[in-house]
Amino acid sequence: MTSKKRVLVLTLLTVCLSGCGLLKGPSKEREDQPTERLSKSESSSNNEKNRTNNTDSSPKETLADKGDASSGANLEAGNRESSTDAASEVRLKNHATSAQYNGSYYTVEGKYGPVLIVNKKHPLNPSYGYGEDATAFSAFQQLLSAMKSQGFAVSDSYSGFRSYDTQAGLYQSYAARDGAAAADRYSARPGYSEHQTGLAFDLMDSSGALLEEPMASQWLRDHAHEYGFIVRYLPGKEAITGYTAESWHIRYIGPEATDIHQSGLTLEEYFGIPGGDY
Repeated sequence: MTSKKRVLVLTLLTVCLSGCGLLKGPSKEREDQPTERLSKSESSSNNEKNRTNNTDSSPKETLADKGDASSGANLEAGNRESSTDAASEVRLKNHATSAQYNGSYYTVEGKYGPVLIVNKKHPLNPSYGYGEDATAFSAFQQLLSAMKSQGFAVSDSYSGFRSYDTQAGLYQSYAARDGAAAADRYSARPGYSEHQTGLAFDLMDSSGALLEEPMASQWLRDHAHEYGFIVRYLPGKEAITGYTAESWHIRYIGPEATDIHQSGLTLEEYFGIPGGDY
């Protein structure tokens, strides 16, 4: 067989074998590539799903945490108002300054001298009390005149000094009528009344009732300190002072009344002394 014939035969044989698929070459790699690309795409998609799921779960956890925190905050806010007085009373007990007892009454050292203290934790000796304090009474008269000049219908009648025995009679009558627990909220037991000091006054209106008219009461809160007085029993401070609010009850302090007024605190809070119930 000549060389030309050999070449022709080999060429025909190669074509035949290729057409039958018996020869494997680069074509397989090209066929596999789409599968590999698909696999990478699926893997990428799965990874993206995982990232999406992780992203979704993270905010849910955060929102849940925020929800719990918000609920806690709401509960705290809901309880804050009702617990403020109780918390203040606890602070007073824990951080109280010692009032000094001289055998007749308790005092704390004020900015301008001793300040007499009477509340449910600081009683007076039953024998203490000699009528209205002259300085306090003079200041009270000036306050009354100022209120009248402003057009308020205040009476010249008032409730000032009360002896131990007088207070005992009043308290017993209230307790008999309303029960001791109720009476304790608005009336002092004998020996625990500021009226026994001669430094406290209850104002009355022109009808003889205790002064509760809103504008007159507000004037008293704003200006009583100018005459050396404070409104002793403020609203919202019942657990600290031990009594329900009394817009008509003022207590003579002297010059430091202005400091107390500006602080917005009760006498107990201002001097850091224990208050509250018996």
